[in-house]
Amino acid sequence: MPETPKPGSIAWTDLTVDDADALRDFYTRVTGWKAEALSMGDYSDYVMMSSAGDGVAGICHARGPNAQAPPQWLIYIVVDDVPRAAAECTALGGQVLDGPRPMASGSFCVIRDPAGAVCGLYRPG
Repeated sequence: MPETPKPGSIAWTDLTVDDADALRDFYTRVTGWKAEALSMGDYSDYVMMSSAGDGVAGICHARGPNAQAPPQWLIYIVVDDVPRAAAECTALGGQVLDGPRPMASGSFCVIRDPAGAVCGLYRPG
């Protein structure tokens, strides 16, 4: 069983764009990643796999729950408590762009810091 990521670590990276199929193909050719389709119901997003077979990133369509995600690589930083971290972000002059909401067996939110940088905060379930 994989080890649960520790608070403060970067647990995942996603890229959300209008045409995930085109970017999937771009990154498979540029980086050598392989793409595994991940069903989202009526379309698929992609888990990008290293040559060792490890999932290293996601490439997602800007649809459904990802419709408002910015078109940039988004890191997910592990926190102990997503709602508390989101409240602290706001108190310190940042902005919560999405969530907090459930993701798989955990929860996440997307924030913008006071300098304008965007990241995700994630708590595994």
